[in-house]
Amino acid sequence: MLEGERRGLTYKRDGRTRDHTGHGERGPGEPGGRTTPGRGVPGAGVRRYSRGGTEGVAAARRSSARHSMASSAQARTPSRQAAPTPATKRRAKTSSAPLIGQRPRGRERPSALRLGGAGGRRAPRGPRPPAAHSPRGRCRGGGRVRMRGGGGDGGWRREVVPGRGGVRRAGAGRQLRPHGARQGNNFLRLCVLKVTQQSEKHLEKILNVDEFVKRVFSVIHSNDPVARAITLRMLGSMASIIPERKNAHHSIRQSLDSHDNVEVEAAIFAAANFSAQSKDFAAGICNKISEMIQGLATPVDLKLKLIPILQHMHHDASLASSSRQLLQQLVTSYPSTKMVIVTLHTFTLLAASSLVDIPKQVQLLLQYLKNDPRKAVKRLAIQDLKLLANKTPHTWTRENIQALCESALHTPYDSLKLGMLSVLSTLSGTIAIKQYFSSATGTAATTARSFDLVKLAQECCYHNNRGIAAHGVRILTNISASCQEKDLLPLEQDAVFGLESLLVLCSQDGSPGAQATLKITLTCMVKLVKSRPHLSQSVVESLLTQLHSAQDAARILMCHCLAAIAMQLPVLADGMLGDLMDLYKVIGRSATDKKQELLVSLATVIFVSSQKALSSEIKTVIKQQLENVSNGWTAYRIARQASRMGNHDMARELYQSLLTQVASEHFYFWLNSLKEFSHAEQCLTGLQEDNYSSALSCIAEALKSYHKGIASLTAASTPLNPLSFQCGFVKLRIDLLQAFSQLICTCNSLKTSPPPAIATTIAMTSGNDLQRCGRISNQMKLSMEEFRNLAARYGDLYQSSFDADSATLRNVELQQQSCLLISHAIEALILDPESANFQEYTSNGTAHVESEYERRMMSVFNRVLEEVESLNRKYAPVSYLHTACLCSAVIALLKVPLSFQRYFFQKLQSTSIKLALSPSPRNPAEPIAVQNNQQLALKVEGVVQHGSKPGLFRKIQSVCLNVSSVLQSKSGQDYKIPIDNMSNEMEQRVEPHNDYFSTQFLLNFVILGTHNITVESSVIDSNGIVWKTGPKTTIFVKSLEDPYSQQVRLQQQQGQPSSQQQQQRTAYSRF
Repeated sequence: MLEGERRGLTYKRDGRTRDHTGHGERGPGEPGGRTTPGRGVPGAGVRRYSRGGTEGVAAARRSSARHSMASSAQARTPSRQAAPTPATKRRAKTSSAPLIGQRPRGRERPSALRLGGAGGRRAPRGPRPPAAHSPRGRCRGGGRVRMRGGGGDGGWRREVVPGRGGVRRAGAGRQLRPHGARQGNNFLRLCVLKVTQQSEKHLEKILNVDEFVKRVFSVIHSNDPVARAITLRMLGSMASIIPERKNAHHSIRQSLDSHDNVEVEAAIFAAANFSAQSKDFAAGICNKISEMIQGLATPVDLKLKLIPILQHMHHDASLASSSRQLLQQLVTSYPSTKMVIVTLHTFTLLAASSLVDIPKQVQLLLQYLKNDPRKAVKRLAIQDLKLLANKTPHTWTRENIQALCESALHTPYDSLKLGMLSVLSTLSGTIAIKQYFSSATGTAATTARSFDLVKLAQECCYHNNRGIAAHGVRILTNISASCQEKDLLPLEQDAVFGLESLLVLCSQDGSPGAQATLKITLTCMVKLVKSRPHLSQSVVESLLTQLHSAQDAARILMCHCLAAIAMQLPVLADGMLGDLMDLYKVIGRSATDKKQELLVSLATVIFVSSQKALSSEIKTVIKQQLENVSNGWTAYRIARQASRMGNHDMARELYQSLLTQVASEHFYFWLNSLKEFSHAEQCLTGLQEDNYSSALSCIAEALKSYHKGIASLTAASTPLNPLSFQCGFVKLRIDLLQAFSQLICTCNSLKTSPPPAIATTIAMTSGNDLQRCGRISNQMKLSMEEFRNLAARYGDLYQSSFDADSATLRNVELQQQSCLLISHAIEALILDPESANFQEYTSNGTAHVESEYERRMMSVFNRVLEEVESLNRKYAPVSYLHTACLCSAVIALLKVPLSFQRYFFQKLQSTSIKLALSPSPRNPAEPIAVQNNQQLALKVEGVVQHGSKPGLFRKIQSVCLNVSSVLQSKSGQDYKIPIDNMSNEMEQRVEPHNDYFSTQFLLNFVILGTHNITVESSVIDSNGIVWKTGPKTTIFVKSLEDPYSQQVRLQQQQGQPSSQQQQQRTAYSRF
């Protein structure tokens, strides 16, 4: 019985109560459970220890008695007992009860078992609640410990539940769970690291960064160095969002002193990333890195990995200076090739980031390039010089360029000479070349050395290495284009001869290297002709001569060069067109892909070179070749080029022939709209300057075709391709033609309804001098406002075309200028001739003209301005000369064939913004409820999406978000609210990081009712120009009355009738 009292502790397993020996088992509520020997194993699996009061002691006594009776019975009948099996032996072995005072088996802490009495265990007297400070503990096995109360006697239980390890997805990636990361395997951790590194652009979208870091950082205390290394790399990958976490800084510093190479390399990776992001970490780790690099115990391979960290020590001048001194010592102390290469490259990157020591770095690299005999070091010096030449060419002095020229002249290796020439060709296209020649004055020796660059370029122009020859020609071209000194004028012919020799050499070779050299040569030709127009004739003749014998790939590039030259200068005469047509006939006999591409290129050259309309012979030849060998795509591309160059007659015929060759309904409507547009522009080519009635009929016919085309264009649009720019451009063209037609009719009204005889008297009486002109003055005023409105709409179209190329934007700008020109002419001739200012509209010349269409439009602008200014000075308004001048200006503008530029057909750059607002309602039509005494925190998040060529024409610098609210429906009483509280108008500029941005607005809704909130985004490019790209998002907010104000108002309403009744009783009592 005493032993039973001492064993007043029972185990619970799977709902059954067992004594500590494990021999007896009974279910809950069963006083006499059946005996199952060999089942209870303390410490195995999920266990529950329960402690009770006197009932536990009694149960222990009964269990002890049954156990002793069963043992005596087995001792009396040994012959009937079955032979023990191996399984029975194992169960019997494992079921042996621990002795008193001995530590039980399993992972349970023995502190849960209380020893008491005479060397035995004592059950607690009365119920004992769990400790308040630790309701949940943790076992050494990683499990949770739950303290639960229960039982009829008010006792409590301590449950041990095994822990779980694994990976959890949260935020933008996957992360380690804090309570299971130590038991997780390194493969899962590596997977988490890979996901984090691949999702680097999306890390800023994580909402709870603290929780994210907490889940990851728990593994840094692991005993496994590989796990710690993975965690360090994880922290380094997250440095952009946690740059100032001191615990991460401390862990990296500690891991740099580790004896495990894997952990040290991971710490170096994390230190490099944190140094690039955090100024404090870079300042704190710099001395540590310096000690490790200078320490004798650090291996050389580890030093090579530590040195690149110093490139990020550019946050302040003192830090950069100390890092530079250390690198200077390393270059001197460790002359091995690998050490010199790594140190010099780190030196260059540090100088390029700090922007202070670039001249010193250039001198150092030139010194190693000249004095170090190792080719690997020379190659690295050339690469770093090229990097500095691209980034900061203005810091190069004449002495630096001279030293580089001398090294290139004396080197016997073509590979090194090619690298030096690439650096010089880069510098020759910048301001450095002007500094080189401008500072060339001085002594005779100095002046002689100043032409070493020219001497080097002339020697290399005819080198047997195509790359060296290409760089030599480029240097000569850049010198001829940039420098206008008389001493350098003979270099023009040297550049032309070098370009012609390279053209002959590369046009016969179809290899990729020859094609790359040919592209450089043709680019230099275009640049030389643009800066030296008198050289264009010889350059074009050499191109046409080589065009017949060149390879097909070279022919395509040469045709592009001819088109670029012809768009700038009218250099292709009619005799040259004959050569092009003969070549077109020969090429059209083959149907290969290269031939098809060449057909399009040659057709483009022909369209550009024909200043007027195409002759019938040229049209016939082009159509015959297209019918014989070309496919539909080639015909469409040629028609598109004809529309770009203003040959609308040819384009209309080609579009008409393609209508039956497309299978898609949208393509059919697209081609049909292009055919109608081309027909409309073709109608305008028959305008005559003095015949105003025929001009009206031509404009009416063009409007008819334009209306048909806009209907087809609308049918061709799809949700994925809405054709917004095309529809906007055509609608503006329609409105412009209508405005021109209305202006001509207004000018004709001077003849049909001249001013009355009393017009002068009316003008004197009213004080308005315009009244003496009659009704034409009011009509002209309306016409001027309409043209100004059209100019503003063209400006909006310009601002919404962020992805358009420069030629398309220039075309839109010319249309806007034509509207402004007509409005200015109306004001200067009729409405306000005295205050007209012509200096604002004076042209700056045609030096910046890029196309024939722009040249013709600028010519019309200048001529119209001259006529308006002449009439303004000679004659008083309004006479027939003034109206004739306006009509002539309209006809002159319409006679210039409209150019449909590339963006009308093809979008090379695609940029879009997607916005997300929070809070956002589940149903877009439902409003968000806000009390009127509170402010709504509106969070705006956005993502910038790019196409295949991001930043081709312009890049996004920042995003401008404009939030405005408008009261839609008002509820409640009319309160007098200040005007400032009636509307919200806020604007913020956000710089996207990794194409993601977010910001918040605080909005007031004092007036009760439903408010309409509009969030509109616009883009600001690197030049500071604002582009209205959209999108525009709208949500509804319902402003509700706060409960306190509502209660006060109700009390006031309830108290008002009672006071009225009291007044009535008082008045009645008087009678």
